[in-house]
Amino acid sequence: MTEKHVDSVTGVETTGHVWDGDLRELNKPLPRWWLYVLYACIVWSIGYWVFYPAWPVVNGDYTKGMFDYSQRGEVSKEVAAAKAAQSKYFEQIAATPVGEITKNEELLPFVMAGGAAVFGDRCGPCHGKGGGGAVGYPNLNDDDWLWGGTPEAIQQTITHGIRSGDPEARDMAMPRFGLDGVLKPAEIADTAQYVLSLSGHSTDAAAAERGKTIFADNCVACHGEEGKGNQDMGAPNLTDGIWLYGGKLADIEKTIETGRGGVMPYWTGRLDPVTIKMLAAYVHSLGGGQ
Repeated sequence: MTEKHVDSVTGVETTGHVWDGDLRELNKPLPRWWLYVLYACIVWSIGYWVFYPAWPVVNGDYTKGMFDYSQRGEVSKEVAAAKAAQSKYFEQIAATPVGEITKNEELLPFVMAGGAAVFGDRCGPCHGKGGGGAVGYPNLNDDDWLWGGTPEAIQQTITHGIRSGDPEARDMAMPRFGLDGVLKPAEIADTAQYVLSLSGHSTDAAAAERGKTIFADNCVACHGEEGKGNQDMGAPNLTDGIWLYGGKLADIEKTIETGRGGVMPYWTGRLDPVTIKMLAAYVHSLGGGQ
């Protein structure tokens, strides 16, 4: 049974629907503005279905719509336009020797931005975001280079790597004086003291004096008589207090014993030549380039 009347509390007419004898439903229709918005959304959605991609279909595809529009297509167009805009810079970089790139004011901002992005992706995990390095990974800011810090030398290192297996890799290695039985533990300890003395950090003068002779017999050929190294052979300067694997006595003894022999990957074939040039120029700009 239904019976319409005006609710005494709200003053709103009821629909006539009654539950449990005294629960009545107020007749409060949706606001007109809300209904108009709903109707407009329905019309808009129908139009969207007609003109734009909207519905998946059985074969894994989707309805294309009358405009044949897709966000993937728009992104592809934007990427193509960006590449076209950058092509002139890539052509100039390809034609410019790496040592001249940093002198080109027009190219430099583009090269630095591109080099920084590649460095963050490919080099940062080992050398650190700012190139500060870590134990076993060279600091690229300190002007202490095993194989040379000119743009050309850096390009060569990036391209072919170090002991990487590439035919043109920088491949000199320090002998494993301890592992291969060339030197006895006591001789290694004396040599380490002498090596520390070259930078003024030896703690045992007598051991350093004994190590001097051992150094002359086994190490001078690569590191030089004064221990200042040889970049052609990747032999570090032992006089500057900069250590790749640590400068404590135990660290140096370990280096003499095992030879270390760190590896840097080659990037030829993984990065195109233009990208390698940008990366070399960026590394050179970090502050340690020669």
